[in-house]
Amino acid sequence: MRITVLTGAGISAESGLPTFRASDGLWEDHRIEDVATPEGFARDPELVHRFYNMRRAAASEAQPNAAHRALAQLQDHHDLTLVTQNVDALHERGGSRDVIHMHGALDGALCAECDHRWPAPAIMSPDDRCPNCAAPATRPDIVWFGEIPYHMDRIWTALEGADLFVAIGTSGNVYPAAGFAQHASRNGVECVELNLQTSMNARDFDRQIMGPASETVPEWVATLL
Repeated sequence: MRITVLTGAGISAESGLPTFRASDGLWEDHRIEDVATPEGFARDPELVHRFYNMRRAAASEAQPNAAHRALAQLQDHHDLTLVTQNVDALHERGGSRDVIHMHGALDGALCAECDHRWPAPAIMSPDDRCPNCAAPATRPDIVWFGEIPYHMDRIWTALEGADLFVAIGTSGNVYPAAGFAQHASRNGVECVELNLQTSMNARDFDRQIMGPASETVPEWVATLL
């Protein structure tokens, strides 16, 4: 069976990583515009680096939970394409391979001048120079609001060729990921949502399984093994 899985913040929340909440305009006590946009980085790169240094440290201390490990087990038995909106490495540390990070990753650094990429150190600063062009233009390799997510061609192809699409722990209000179920459905793919609460795009799924990811994901995976 060919399965495409999308995971969001809900799967990492049970490992202690805060979910993104936009209702009050704040993200971990910071304005979204200040820490998650190219404009915010241009205004105050030091603030942005401090924010992602904090997130990088928190992610390095978090441990994979039962949901991460169950998806790795599923990958051992089925043709699984695993796409995540998360920027942590919990899927990889839980045993999954070839994870598609559509929003980038905390363990990556990017040169805003020449687009060179390299492994990020634990602490980054505006003074860091690109190892390729030497420009002081180092930023986290994170897709910010207003930027195009990574690997979209590969993701659309996986959605179209799947027998089953499953979204886990996603809010359904951030595009293009919020449109994945619609795209898969148009190609005759069954769509299932596993979530703690009903998502904004719940109508796009054939069925929902509600509950904590650390419980629902292992139970769902067991039905496929």
